[in-house]
Amino acid sequence: MLHTVAQPWMWVAFIAFVLAMLAIDVVALGGSRAHKVSVREAAAWSIVWVSLALAFDFGLWIYLTETVGREIATAKAMEFLTGYVIEKSLSVDNIFIFLLIFGHFAVPPQYQRKVLLYGVLGAIVMRVIMILAGSWVVTQFAWVLYLFGVFLLITGFRMLVSTEEEPDLDANPVLKLAKKLLPFTKEFHKEKFSIKIDGKRVFTPLLLVLILIEVSDVIFAVDSIPAIFAVTTDPFIVFTSNIFAIMGLRALYFLLADMADRFHLLKFGLAFVLMFVGIKMLIVKWMHVPTDVSLMVIGLILGGSIIASLIATRHKKH
Repeated sequence: MLHTVAQPWMWVAFIAFVLAMLAIDVVALGGSRAHKVSVREAAAWSIVWVSLALAFDFGLWIYLTETVGREIATAKAMEFLTGYVIEKSLSVDNIFIFLLIFGHFAVPPQYQRKVLLYGVLGAIVMRVIMILAGSWVVTQFAWVLYLFGVFLLITGFRMLVSTEEEPDLDANPVLKLAKKLLPFTKEFHKEKFSIKIDGKRVFTPLLLVLILIEVSDVIFAVDSIPAIFAVTTDPFIVFTSNIFAIMGLRALYFLLADMADRFHLLKFGLAFVLMFVGIKMLIVKWMHVPTDVSLMVIGLILGGSIIASLIATRHKKH
């Protein structure tokens, strides 16, 4: 049995909100036309998403205060905020990979928006499946949390020792299989994933980009979903904090795309965050780390890595 503070109507209302905001997001960042998103647009939309997440958390706190009491309401609101910070920070690592993929295929900026939109939609579907499955497994087999902790420790350590290594995209097995099974053109055709040539359907390199984006979404979901279970096992809190982080990913990408090299030390911070969360899960039987303490530690790690990055690259142009 999955234990959650959410009523069925809260799930329905939140999903309806997500669909409505997705539609608005599509229009706000260019609609159906090829469009290069400006830094100003991306910054404004990033502020909107962060503000909506904080407003949701405050609204959840008010509702739970009236229905189940202030103590539980405060605990759940803090769980959401900590989970959101973890997922938001880990999503930055997605951006580094997205930049690598777009750069490898030389995707024009005006075509990146559509790929990221489909990437976000795919990420939402995968997160829903993985969160529900993960919540059920955790409630049925509590010892799985220890496996999550070991996994996060290993993942954090691997990220720490391989921060300067770039993956070989051409050697990706999924990409090789796609090229083997499907005919591809050598050039882009606007934002189209496929076209017809002499009556035959062929695919553009933009589809290869989308495939790699979706694969990277799966990989990052495998990292981030276990991380948030160190904070809460409530599927509603896990789901909402994840979705808010994902929904703001497109705007955050366009905001950081031109200055991502100034945050190269952030990967070290993300690695330490994963390792901290992993340790927290492993010692929970002997020591409980309060959620507010976890939030403070994570904030210090991320803030320190961001400040160190900016100082180390202060000679570079924005």
